[in-house]
Amino acid sequence: MTAKIAYADVEVGTELPAQTFPVSRAALVRYAGASGDFNPIHWNERFAREVGLPDVIAHGMFTMAEAVRVVTDWTGDPGSVVEYGVRFTKPVVVPDDDKGALIEVSAKVGAKLDDNTVRVDVTATSGGQKVLGMSRAVVRLA
Repeated sequence: MTAKIAYADVEVGTELPAQTFPVSRAALVRYAGASGDFNPIHWNERFAREVGLPDVIAHGMFTMAEAVRVVTDWTGDPGSVVEYGVRFTKPVVVPDDDKGALIEVSAKVGAKLDDNTVRVDVTATSGGQKVLGMSRAVVRLA
């Protein structure tokens, strides 16, 4: 499957549709089971606070995966991502309530590269704070 977006139709500065992803404690438990990462900072409020965190936090890789969904939804093909990297700047704090947390993600084309690829710069925030820095994906377009 190839990306549905054509390289020729994309310009530097093209904005991808922004999305907001809810994060609940239940989602963190499911992610822990799938990833094998059962660190108590991701599910035990008492432990998280004992180690200096404000509350339970989302897994970094969970946050990273949610953020890149903006890119894969835009291209229509998860296989179009040829490179993806981030720096973790702040944790996504997930309270134990009916709301949980939100990861708000926006992205735009930062550069057109060779071989029908573009660099997409991704911005992810939660609770008004940037949670990923230097978040960039390189995707191959049609």
